[in-house]
Amino acid sequence: MTIIFTDGSSRGNPGPGGWGAIVLTEDSAHELGGREDETTNNRMEMMAVISALEFAKNENDIILYTDSAYVLNGATRWVKGWEKNNWKTSTKEDVVNRDLWEKIIPLTVHKNIDWQLVKGHSGTEGNERCDVIATSFADNAPVVLYNGSRERYGVDVKINQPNSNKKSKSKSKAYSYVSMVDGVIQTHKTWDECKARVNGVAGARYKKSVSPADEEEIIKEFAN
Repeated sequence: MTIIFTDGSSRGNPGPGGWGAIVLTEDSAHELGGREDETTNNRMEMMAVISALEFAKNENDIILYTDSAYVLNGATRWVKGWEKNNWKTSTKEDVVNRDLWEKIIPLTVHKNIDWQLVKGHSGTEGNERCDVIATSFADNAPVVLYNGSRERYGVDVKINQPNSNKKSKSKSKAYSYVSMVDGVIQTHKTWDECKARVNGVAGARYKKSVSPADEEEIIKEFAN
């Protein structure tokens, strides 16, 4: 089993950017990094994934950790619909970053990739190290990248398991409700407001959010 951590950064978004990745096999650890002069955070997150998967092209069983819901949802859900719709979103707009999505697709074919979303800046050392690499490259101050045995690698790559007592999202208190009718997205503070908009409308979509960040991710999901 190969383990991959990735992260991306952009100073200004758009602005100078960098990406970082860690590729761990049973015996080895490899750090990767790079930069672009003018880019976005999402593109750097994607470049980290592309570079790591290219490096691990001969590996078939992979766990990939990213703190980008955009990358995870795009790779596991949205990209199939985009391809089918000739790279148009549900609102008939061109898919952003199509060139990089088209690079990711062949790198995932015939591979067993377990995509895992980790919370950024939460103490996950693999993710934190990728952030250091990415931001250093973005600032044009590259760090020394490790390439050697896994036994001697100084980064703790264990993942803290979520608290089993934590409430599931379905039972969490709602921050808002997001709806989409005929391609128009709206947010609602109460379920009754959302229900009044979507009830009986063919093709309507709606979902509960539990935080401002969750609301933003749902809006991105519906927009794509």
